Amino acid sequence: MNDTRALAAQALADVALRGASLRDAMEQRAPKLHDPRDRALLMALLSDGARWWLRFDAALDHLLDKSLRRKEPEVHALLVLGLVQLEILQLQDYAAVAATVEATRALNRPRLSGLVNAVLRRWQRERETLLTQLDAQPQTRYAMPPWLVETISADWPTRADDIFADSNREPPLMLRVNGRRIARDVLLEKFRADGYDIQAHPWLRDGLVLPHSTDVTRMPGFSDGLFAVQDGAAQAAADLADVRNGQRVLDACAAPGGKACHLLERADIALTALEFDAGRAKRIRQNLDRLGLQAAIQIGDAGNPQSWWDGKLFDRILIDAPCSATGVMRRRPDVRLHRRASDIATLVAQQQRILTALWPLLAPGGRLVYITCSLLRAENEAVVEHFLAGRNDVDVLPLTLPAGQAAATGWQILPGDGDLDGMYYAVLEHR
Repeated sequence: MNDTRALAAQALADVALRGASLRDAMEQRAPKLHDPRDRALLMALLSDGARWWLRFDAALDHLLDKSLRRKEPEVHALLVLGLVQLEILQLQDYAAVAATVEATRALNRPRLSGLVNAVLRRWQRERETLLTQLDAQPQTRYAMPPWLVETISADWPTRADDIFADSNREPPLMLRVNGRRIARDVLLEKFRADGYDIQAHPWLRDGLVLPHSTDVTRMPGFSDGLFAVQDGAAQAAADLADVRNGQRVLDACAAPGGKACHLLERADIALTALEFDAGRAKRIRQNLDRLGLQAAIQIGDAGNPQSWWDGKLFDRILIDAPCSATGVMRRRPDVRLHRRASDIATLVAQQQRILTALWPLLAPGGRLVYITCSLLRAENEAVVEHFLAGRNDVDVLPLTLPAGQAAATGWQILPGDGDLDGMYYAVLEHR
Protein backbone atom coordinates (compact mmCIF):
# COMPACT_ATOMS: atom_id res chain seq x y z
CA MET A 1 0.00 0.00 0.00
CA ASN A 2 1.30 3.46 -0.89
CA ASP A 3 -1.74 5.61 -0.09
CA THR A 4 -0.33 8.11 2.43
CA ARG A 5 -3.59 8.72 4.27
CA ALA A 6 -4.39 5.03 4.55
CA LEU A 7 -0.93 4.34 5.95
CA ALA A 8 -1.36 7.22 8.37
CA ALA A 9 -4.73 5.83 9.49
CA GLN A 10 -3.23 2.42 10.19
CA ALA A 11 -0.36 3.98 12.12
CA LEU A 12 -2.59 6.35 14.09
CA ALA A 13 -4.91 3.48 15.07
CA ASP A 14 -1.84 1.66 16.39
CA VAL A 15 -0.75 4.72 18.38
CA ALA A 16 -4.08 5.95 19.75
CA LEU A 17 -6.01 2.70 20.14
CA ARG A 18 -3.33 0.03 20.58
CA GLY A 19 -0.64 1.88 22.55
CA ALA A 20 2.17 1.88 19.97
CA SER A 21 4.74 4.68 20.09
CA LEU A 22 4.50 7.39 17.45
CA ARG A 23 8.15 6.93 16.54
CA ASP A 24 7.78 3.18 15.98
CA ALA A 25 4.58 3.62 13.95
CA MET A 26 6.25 6.23 11.75
CA GLU A 27 9.41 4.19 11.21
CA GLN A 28 7.35 1.15 10.24
CA ARG A 29 5.31 2.96 7.56
CA ALA A 30 7.64 5.64 6.17
CA PRO A 31 9.81 3.21 4.11
CA LYS A 32 6.71 2.30 2.09
CA LEU A 33 6.63 5.83 0.67
CA HIS A 34 9.39 6.73 -1.79
CA ASP A 35 8.54 10.39 -2.38
CA PRO A 36 9.92 12.68 0.38
CA ARG A 37 6.78 14.81 0.07
CA ASP A 38 4.61 11.80 0.89
CA ARG A 39 6.79 10.97 3.90
CA ALA A 40 6.51 14.57 5.08
CA LEU A 41 2.71 14.41 4.77
CA LEU A 42 2.70 11.11 6.67
CA MET A 43 4.68 12.69 9.52
CA ALA A 44 2.40 15.73 9.61
CA LEU A 45 -0.73 13.58 9.66
CA LEU A 46 0.63 11.30 12.36
CA SER A 47 1.98 14.06 14.58
CA ASP A 48 -1.15 16.20 14.41
CA GLY A 49 -3.38 13.14 14.52
CA ALA A 50 -1.83 12.10 17.84
CA ARG A 51 -1.68 15.70 19.12
CA TRP A 52 -5.37 16.40 18.40
CA TRP A 53 -6.80 12.92 18.83
CA LEU A 54 -8.60 13.70 22.08
CA ARG A 55 -10.35 16.65 20.40
CA PHE A 56 -11.48 15.04 17.18
CA ASP A 57 -12.10 11.60 18.65
CA ALA A 58 -14.64 13.33 20.90
CA ALA A 59 -16.08 15.15 17.86
CA LEU A 60 -16.82 11.81 16.20
CA ASP A 61 -19.10 10.89 19.11
CA HIS A 62 -21.32 13.75 17.90
CA LEU A 63 -21.00 12.85 14.22
CA LEU A 64 -21.53 9.07 14.33
CA ASP A 65 -24.61 7.19 15.46
CA LYS A 66 -22.44 4.16 16.32
CA SER A 67 -18.78 4.26 17.25
CA LEU A 68 -16.26 2.69 14.87
CA ARG A 69 -13.43 2.51 17.42
CA ARG A 70 -13.66 -1.24 18.04
CA LYS A 71 -15.06 -2.68 14.84
CA GLU A 72 -13.26 -0.40 12.37
CA PRO A 73 -10.32 1.24 14.21
CA GLU A 74 -8.45 2.23 11.02
CA VAL A 75 -11.55 3.92 9.57
CA HIS A 76 -12.15 5.69 12.88
CA ALA A 77 -8.55 6.93 12.79
CA LEU A 78 -9.01 7.96 9.15
CA LEU A 79 -11.98 10.12 10.15
CA VAL A 80 -9.87 11.80 12.84
CA LEU A 81 -7.27 12.48 10.16
CA GLY A 82 -9.94 13.89 7.87
CA LEU A 83 -10.83 16.44 10.55
CA VAL A 84 -7.14 17.15 11.19
CA GLN A 85 -6.67 17.92 7.50
CA LEU A 86 -9.61 20.31 7.50
CA GLU A 87 -8.97 22.08 10.81
CA ILE A 88 -5.26 21.80 11.64
CA LEU A 89 -3.42 21.34 8.34
CA GLN A 90 -6.09 23.47 6.64
CA LEU A 91 -5.88 21.61 3.36
CA GLN A 92 -8.33 22.56 0.65
CA ASP A 93 -11.73 21.20 1.70
CA TYR A 94 -12.56 19.34 -1.50
CA ALA A 95 -9.12 17.75 -1.81
CA ALA A 96 -8.98 16.71 1.85
CA VAL A 97 -12.43 15.09 1.78
CA ALA A 98 -11.91 13.38 -1.59
CA ALA A 99 -8.50 11.99 -0.64
CA THR A 100 -9.78 10.74 2.73
CA VAL A 101 -12.73 9.00 1.09
CA GLU A 102 -10.37 7.41 -1.43
CA ALA A 103 -8.21 6.14 1.44
CA THR A 104 -11.11 3.97 2.67
CA ARG A 105 -10.71 1.97 -0.54
CA ALA A 106 -6.96 1.66 0.03
CA LEU A 107 -7.86 0.25 3.46
CA ASN A 108 -10.08 -2.35 1.74
CA ARG A 109 -13.18 -0.76 3.28
CA PRO A 110 -14.96 0.55 0.16
CA ARG A 111 -18.38 -0.03 1.71
CA LEU A 112 -17.56 2.63 4.30
CA SER A 113 -16.51 5.31 1.80
CA GLY A 114 -20.03 6.77 1.76
CA LEU A 115 -20.07 6.99 5.55
CA VAL A 116 -16.67 8.72 5.63
CA ASN A 117 -17.86 11.22 3.03
CA ALA A 118 -21.11 11.86 4.94
CA VAL A 119 -19.33 12.40 8.28
CA LEU A 120 -16.84 14.89 6.86
CA ARG A 121 -19.61 16.76 5.00
CA ARG A 122 -21.67 16.90 8.18
CA TRP A 123 -18.67 18.36 10.03
CA GLN A 124 -18.47 21.09 7.41
CA ARG A 125 -22.17 21.89 7.81
CA GLU A 126 -22.20 21.85 11.63
CA ARG A 127 -18.65 23.05 12.16
CA GLU A 128 -19.31 26.19 14.23
CA THR A 129 -21.68 24.44 16.63
CA LEU A 130 -19.35 21.49 17.09
CA LEU A 131 -16.30 23.68 17.65
CA THR A 132 -18.16 25.61 20.32
CA GLN A 133 -18.98 22.34 22.10
CA LEU A 134 -15.39 21.11 21.89
CA ASP A 135 -13.98 24.40 23.13
CA ALA A 136 -16.24 24.39 26.18
CA GLN A 137 -14.04 21.88 28.04
CA PRO A 138 -10.25 22.21 28.41
CA GLN A 139 -9.67 18.52 27.71
CA THR A 140 -11.24 18.81 24.24
CA ARG A 141 -10.16 22.41 23.65
CA TYR A 142 -6.50 21.49 24.16
CA ALA A 143 -6.73 17.73 23.49
CA MET A 144 -5.40 16.81 26.93
CA PRO A 145 -6.54 13.95 29.19
CA PRO A 146 -8.63 15.19 32.14
CA TRP A 147 -6.14 13.99 34.78
CA LEU A 148 -3.35 15.99 33.15
CA VAL A 149 -5.51 19.10 32.84
CA GLU A 150 -6.26 18.85 36.56
CA THR A 151 -2.65 18.19 37.62
CA ILE A 152 -1.07 20.94 35.52
CA SER A 153 -3.80 23.38 36.56
CA ALA A 154 -3.08 22.60 40.22
CA ASP A 155 0.72 22.83 39.81
CA TRP A 156 0.73 25.93 37.57
CA PRO A 157 -2.58 27.76 38.14
CA THR A 158 -1.48 31.01 36.48
CA ARG A 159 0.30 29.33 33.56
CA ALA A 160 -1.90 26.34 32.77
CA ASP A 161 -3.62 27.72 29.66
CA ASP A 162 -0.27 28.85 28.26
CA ILE A 163 1.23 25.41 28.95
CA PHE A 164 -1.62 23.66 27.14
CA ALA A 165 -1.47 26.03 24.17
CA ASP A 166 2.33 25.89 23.87
CA SER A 167 2.28 22.10 24.08
CA ASN A 168 0.21 22.12 20.88
CA ARG A 169 2.43 24.46 18.85
CA GLU A 170 5.03 23.27 16.37
CA PRO A 171 8.45 23.59 18.02
CA PRO A 172 11.47 24.96 16.19
CA LEU A 173 14.18 22.54 15.13
CA MET A 174 17.25 22.98 17.32
CA LEU A 175 20.70 21.65 16.49
CA ARG A 176 23.79 21.23 18.65
CA VAL A 177 27.11 21.92 16.95
CA ASN A 178 29.84 19.37 17.59
CA GLY A 179 32.56 21.75 18.73
CA ARG A 180 35.21 19.06 18.39
CA ARG A 181 34.74 19.04 14.63
CA ILE A 182 33.66 22.55 13.62
CA ALA A 183 33.10 26.02 15.06
CA ARG A 184 29.48 27.13 15.35
CA ASP A 185 29.97 30.25 13.20
CA VAL A 186 31.59 28.21 10.43
CA LEU A 187 28.73 25.69 10.36
CA LEU A 188 26.18 28.49 10.52
CA GLU A 189 27.59 30.09 7.38
CA LYS A 190 27.77 26.69 5.69
CA PHE A 191 24.05 26.18 6.28
CA ARG A 192 23.16 29.69 5.13
CA ALA A 193 25.17 29.22 1.95
CA ASP A 194 22.98 26.17 1.25
CA GLY A 195 19.84 28.28 1.66
CA TYR A 196 18.78 27.31 5.18
CA ASP A 197 16.94 29.88 7.31
CA ILE A 198 18.96 29.32 10.48
CA GLN A 199 20.12 31.40 13.44
CA ALA A 200 22.56 31.02 16.31
CA HIS A 201 20.77 30.44 19.60
CA PRO A 202 20.97 33.64 21.69
CA TRP A 203 22.38 32.07 24.87
CA LEU A 204 23.22 28.42 24.24
CA ARG A 205 26.76 28.47 22.94
CA ASP A 206 26.44 25.32 20.82
CA GLY A 207 22.87 25.87 19.64
CA LEU A 208 21.45 26.62 16.17
CA VAL A 209 17.74 27.15 15.48
CA LEU A 210 15.61 26.53 12.38
CA PRO A 211 11.97 27.69 12.44
CA HIS A 212 10.58 24.42 11.05
CA SER A 213 11.42 20.74 11.02
CA THR A 214 13.36 19.32 8.10
CA ASP A 215 15.15 16.11 7.12
CA VAL A 216 18.42 16.71 8.97
CA THR A 217 20.07 13.71 7.31
CA ARG A 218 20.10 15.75 4.09
CA MET A 219 21.73 18.78 5.71
CA PRO A 220 25.43 19.34 4.96
CA GLY A 221 27.66 17.85 7.61
CA PHE A 222 25.22 15.40 9.16
CA SER A 223 27.01 12.26 7.98
CA ASP A 224 30.33 13.84 9.02
CA GLY A 225 29.10 14.31 12.58
CA LEU A 226 29.24 18.10 12.56
CA PHE A 227 25.99 18.45 14.50
CA ALA A 228 23.15 16.63 16.25
CA VAL A 229 19.49 17.37 16.87
CA GLN A 230 18.87 18.44 20.49
CA ASP A 231 16.37 20.85 21.98
CA GLY A 232 17.85 23.85 23.74
CA ALA A 233 16.46 22.86 27.13
CA ALA A 234 18.44 19.61 26.93
CA GLN A 235 21.56 21.48 25.77
CA ALA A 236 21.54 23.48 29.01
CA ALA A 237 22.50 20.31 30.90
CA ALA A 238 26.11 20.54 29.74
CA ASP A 239 26.45 24.04 31.14
CA LEU A 240 25.05 22.93 34.49
CA ALA A 241 27.32 19.87 34.68
CA ASP A 242 30.40 22.08 34.09
CA VAL A 243 32.67 19.16 33.17
CA ARG A 244 36.46 19.60 33.23
CA ASN A 245 39.28 17.70 31.56
CA GLY A 246 40.28 14.51 33.34
CA GLN A 247 37.03 14.00 35.27
CA ARG A 248 35.15 10.73 35.65
CA VAL A 249 31.53 11.27 34.61
CA LEU A 250 28.43 9.09 34.80
CA ASP A 251 25.43 9.72 32.56
CA ALA A 252 22.72 7.57 34.10
CA CYS A 253 19.63 6.66 32.01
CA ALA A 254 21.71 7.81 29.03
CA ALA A 255 19.82 6.70 25.89
CA PRO A 256 19.70 7.97 23.21
CA GLY A 257 22.92 9.66 24.26
CA GLY A 258 22.41 13.32 23.39
CA LYS A 259 23.54 14.70 26.75
CA ALA A 260 26.44 12.22 26.98
CA CYS A 261 27.70 13.29 23.57
CA HIS A 262 27.40 16.95 24.50
CA LEU A 263 29.53 16.42 27.64
CA LEU A 264 32.15 14.60 25.58
CA GLU A 265 32.20 17.47 23.09
CA ARG A 266 32.87 19.89 25.94
CA ALA A 267 35.86 18.28 27.68
CA ASP A 268 38.28 15.33 27.70
CA ILE A 269 36.49 13.16 30.23
CA ALA A 270 36.12 9.45 31.03
CA LEU A 271 32.38 9.02 30.58
CA THR A 272 30.24 6.01 31.42
CA ALA A 273 26.89 5.98 29.64
CA LEU A 274 24.54 3.80 31.68
CA GLU A 275 21.34 2.43 30.17
CA PHE A 276 18.93 -0.20 31.47
CA ASP A 277 17.54 -1.17 28.04
CA ALA A 278 20.09 -2.91 25.80
CA GLY A 279 18.07 -2.07 22.70
CA ARG A 280 18.08 1.64 23.48
CA ALA A 281 21.79 1.47 24.30
CA LYS A 282 22.47 0.73 20.64
CA ARG A 283 21.33 4.26 19.80
CA ILE A 284 23.98 5.64 22.18
CA ARG A 285 26.67 3.79 20.22
CA GLN A 286 25.27 5.02 16.89
CA ASN A 287 25.35 8.63 18.06
CA LEU A 288 28.84 8.33 19.52
CA ASP A 289 30.18 6.79 16.32
CA ARG A 290 28.64 9.42 14.02
CA LEU A 291 30.01 12.26 16.15
CA GLY A 292 33.45 10.68 16.57
CA LEU A 293 33.24 10.33 20.36
CA GLN A 294 34.28 7.64 22.84
CA ALA A 295 32.50 6.44 25.99
CA ALA A 296 32.05 3.27 27.98
CA ILE A 297 28.49 2.01 27.51
CA GLN A 298 27.23 0.03 30.46
CA ILE A 299 23.96 -1.95 30.60
CA GLY A 300 22.50 -1.82 34.07
CA ASP A 301 19.95 -0.49 36.53
CA ALA A 302 20.84 3.00 37.81
CA GLY A 303 19.02 2.15 41.03
CA ASN A 304 21.21 -0.92 41.66
CA PRO A 305 24.85 0.21 41.29
CA GLN A 306 26.39 -2.90 42.84
CA SER A 307 25.45 -4.81 39.67
CA TRP A 308 27.64 -2.62 37.39
CA TRP A 309 29.76 -0.09 39.36
CA ASP A 310 33.54 -0.61 39.58
CA GLY A 311 33.85 1.15 42.95
CA LYS A 312 35.57 4.30 41.63
CA LEU A 313 33.82 7.58 42.49
CA PHE A 314 32.57 9.97 39.84
CA ASP A 315 33.30 13.70 39.71
CA ARG A 316 30.03 14.39 37.88
CA ILE A 317 26.77 12.45 37.72
CA LEU A 318 23.94 13.30 35.33
CA ILE A 319 20.55 11.76 36.12
CA ASP A 320 18.11 12.29 33.27
CA ALA A 321 15.45 10.47 35.23
CA PRO A 322 12.62 8.40 33.73
CA CYS A 323 9.56 10.63 33.94
CA SER A 324 6.11 11.43 32.55
CA ALA A 325 7.61 13.42 29.61
CA THR A 326 4.85 16.00 30.03
CA GLY A 327 7.32 18.76 29.19
CA VAL A 328 7.97 17.47 25.66
CA MET A 329 4.43 16.88 24.42
CA ARG A 330 4.90 19.32 21.57
CA ARG A 331 7.60 16.98 20.19
CA ARG A 332 6.08 13.74 21.46
CA PRO A 333 2.33 14.24 21.16
CA ASP A 334 1.60 10.57 21.86
CA VAL A 335 2.61 11.12 25.50
CA ARG A 336 -0.86 12.51 26.23
CA LEU A 337 -2.44 9.33 24.85
CA HIS A 338 -0.28 6.83 26.70
CA ARG A 339 0.51 8.38 30.08
CA ARG A 340 -1.92 7.69 32.95
CA ALA A 341 -2.38 9.38 36.31
CA SER A 342 -1.52 6.09 38.00
CA ASP A 343 1.94 6.16 36.38
CA ILE A 344 3.13 9.13 38.39
CA ALA A 345 3.51 7.41 41.78
CA THR A 346 5.51 4.60 40.12
CA LEU A 347 7.75 7.10 38.36
CA VAL A 348 8.31 9.10 41.55
CA ALA A 349 9.35 5.95 43.42
CA GLN A 350 11.79 5.11 40.63
CA GLN A 351 13.22 8.64 40.60
CA GLN A 352 13.75 8.59 44.35
CA ARG A 353 15.37 5.14 44.17
CA ILE A 354 17.83 6.21 41.44
CA LEU A 355 18.78 9.48 43.11
CA THR A 356 19.36 7.81 46.48
CA ALA A 357 21.34 4.92 44.95
CA LEU A 358 23.68 7.10 42.85
CA TRP A 359 24.50 9.76 45.44
CA PRO A 360 27.12 7.58 47.24
CA LEU A 361 28.95 7.20 43.90
CA LEU A 362 29.73 10.95 43.81
CA ALA A 363 33.14 12.11 44.98
CA PRO A 364 33.39 14.81 47.69
CA GLY A 365 33.15 18.17 45.96
CA GLY A 366 31.48 16.47 43.00
CA ARG A 367 28.35 17.66 41.28
CA LEU A 368 25.10 15.79 40.50
CA VAL A 369 22.61 17.23 38.02
CA TYR A 370 19.05 15.88 38.39
CA ILE A 371 16.92 16.40 35.28
CA THR A 372 13.44 15.51 34.10
CA CYS A 373 11.43 16.55 31.06
CA SER A 374 8.36 16.78 33.29
CA LEU A 375 6.13 19.70 34.29
CA LEU A 376 4.77 17.97 37.36
CA ARG A 377 6.04 19.15 40.74
CA ALA A 378 5.69 15.65 42.17
CA GLU A 379 8.45 14.43 39.84
CA ASN A 380 10.67 17.47 40.22
CA GLU A 381 11.23 19.57 43.34
CA ALA A 382 9.24 17.11 45.48
CA VAL A 383 11.67 14.31 44.57
CA VAL A 384 14.71 16.45 45.31
CA GLU A 385 13.27 17.76 48.58
CA HIS A 386 12.44 14.22 49.66
CA PHE A 387 16.05 13.26 48.98
CA LEU A 388 17.41 16.27 50.87
CA ALA A 389 15.34 15.67 53.99
CA GLY A 390 17.58 14.79 56.92
CA ARG A 391 20.83 14.86 54.90
CA ASN A 392 23.82 16.99 55.85
CA ASP A 393 26.16 16.07 52.97
CA VAL A 394 24.41 18.01 50.18
CA ASP A 395 24.53 21.60 49.03
CA VAL A 396 21.89 22.78 46.55
CA LEU A 397 23.76 25.06 44.16
CA PRO A 398 22.02 28.28 43.09
CA LEU A 399 20.69 28.02 39.57
CA THR A 400 19.44 30.61 37.09
CA LEU A 401 18.88 30.26 33.36
CA PRO A 402 17.75 32.91 30.83
CA ALA A 403 14.49 30.99 30.34
CA GLY A 404 12.11 29.56 32.91
CA GLN A 405 11.66 30.26 36.60
CA ALA A 406 12.89 29.21 40.01
CA ALA A 407 11.14 26.20 41.50
CA ALA A 408 10.88 25.59 45.25
CA THR A 409 14.17 23.76 44.75
CA GLY A 410 15.90 23.92 41.38
CA TRP A 411 14.75 25.49 38.11
CA GLN A 412 11.73 24.82 35.88
CA ILE A 413 11.40 25.60 32.18
CA LEU A 414 7.82 25.41 30.95
CA PRO A 415 6.98 24.62 27.30
CA GLY A 416 7.45 27.73 25.22
CA ASP A 417 9.70 29.54 27.73
CA GLY A 418 12.44 30.81 25.42
CA ASP A 419 10.82 28.58 22.76
CA LEU A 420 12.22 25.55 24.61
CA ASP A 421 10.78 22.24 25.75
CA GLY A 422 9.65 21.86 29.34
CA MET A 423 12.45 20.67 31.62
CA TYR A 424 13.41 20.65 35.30
CA TYR A 425 16.93 20.88 36.78
CA ALA A 426 18.49 20.68 40.23
CA VAL A 427 22.25 20.85 40.82
CA LEU A 428 23.53 19.19 43.97
CA GLU A 429 27.09 19.28 45.32
CA HIS A 430 28.59 16.65 47.61
CA ARG A 431 30.08 18.40 50.64
